Parts: sequence; C-alpha cells; structure tokens
Amino acid sequence: MNLIKTPEEIQVMKEGGRILATVLKEVQKMAVEGITTLELDKAAEALILAAGAKPAFKGYEGFPYSLCTSVNDVIVHGFPSNYVLKNGDMVGLDLGVLWKGYNTDMAVSVAVGEIPFETRRLMTVTKTALRLGIKKARAGVTTGDIGSTIQRYVEDQGFGVVRDLQGHGIGKLVHEDPGVPNYGQRHKGTKLEAGMVICIEPMLTMGGITIKKAKDGYGFATRDGSLSAHFEHTLVITKDGCKVLTEV
Repeated sequence: MNLIKTPEEIQVMKEGGRILATVLKEVQKMAVEGITTLELDKAAEALILAAGAKPAFKGYEGFPYSLCTSVNDVIVHGFPSNYVLKNGDMVGLDLGVLWKGYNTDMAVSVAVGEIPFETRRLMTVTKTALRLGIKKARAGVTTGDIGSTIQRYVEDQGFGVVRDLQGHGIGKLVHEDPGVPNYGQRHKGTKLEAGMVICIEPMLTMGGITIKKAKDGYGFATRDGSLSAHFEHTLVITKDGCKVLTEV
C-alpha cells in the first residue's frame, strides 16, 4: 500500500473532510438532553447521503451504524441505541465519510447540559492534546514524537492516556498504516513523510487507562468506569507542517 497520497487524492480527501466536518457540526448541535443516540445516528447518515457521500463506518468490521456514540465511560466505537441523553452526560461522536473512494475520520466529545468542572477540564485537555499533536506533525518527525508530546502534556494535567487504542493512517481504507499512538518516545516509531494522511485522536481518561469491552459488545470502555473524552482530526503531512482536512 502506498502511504503517500498524490495531490489529486489529497484534494478528494479535502472535499470529503469538508463534508464530514459540516455534518458533524450539525450533529453536535443536536446532542442535547432528551435525544437518543440512535436519533443522532440517523441524522448523521441522512446528512451524509444528502451531500452525495457515503457513511464510512456503516458495515465496517461489522459495525451496523454510521455514527459511533460513546457515552461517559465508553471511550470509542459505542453503538447508537435508544439511550436518551441526560443532563450531565458527555458523549463522543465519531464519524467517517467515504467520498469518491477515499475516507476521512473525525471525532468530538460533547457536553450535554451542565457538566462538572473536572469533566469540562477533561474535554478541554483532550482537545488541547489534539491541537498539540497536530502542531507537532510534519515531515521528518516520528509518530513517537507526536505521541510523546501528547502524553507529556496530558499526564502533566493529571489525566490518563489510553494505550490500547490509537490513531492511524487513512485513505482508501478507514485504517491504514502507520499507527499513531498517543504516547511514546521521541524519535521512535514511523517517520512521517510529506503526502501521508493520518488521524490523530487522543483518548483520555479521568482514572485508569486499562480498557474493556463496552456493554454493547463492540465499543471499548474504561475498566474502572471513569469518564473518557475523545477528539480526532484527519490531516495531511507537509514539508513544513500539516493541513487539517476535516474542517469547514
């Protein structure tokens, strides 16, 4: 598999990323008290199809929905269901779009109503960790450089970094090489090259970092039941830095 994307491929992924970011922005607005996560999934799928794209996750490795909805202690890949979001919940929305044969991937964590200060801080630190990882990404750095940057910041803030789940390359497949861990050692891992497209996605916990299968049998949750937050962008590596593809 060629991990270096052509300018034409990158342009297609930029178009798909813009569709994805627009859809997720709308779904995020809908994540309020009283709505079910299944309703959010149906809305996401309808918006993707209306844009002429396809849901990247539906049918992927047996996942039967378009949107991953991960509530509170669920880290990623949670099934949409008839669960009604309530005040104080935190829900992760992870969505992928397939556009002209290429995938893009994006995730946000959303507060439902009023949430405790420490939960808000977990979300803020996770989002900042993603920003720091993106800032670090450029041709010549390694995945370990990115992971080390994220890990040192997060642990300084008193939160945990999930080890068993990571970011990834993306293109014609949802998950391609290289793996992009959110922890690691500087100068270790895969060296990034201009034209690579990767997903950086910090997954943090308020407690322990060990994971287990979620109750739906598909997603992953924290073993100790502590809250988890997740943010993700798809980006292309350039000589002087990177360009986020999943933004409006």
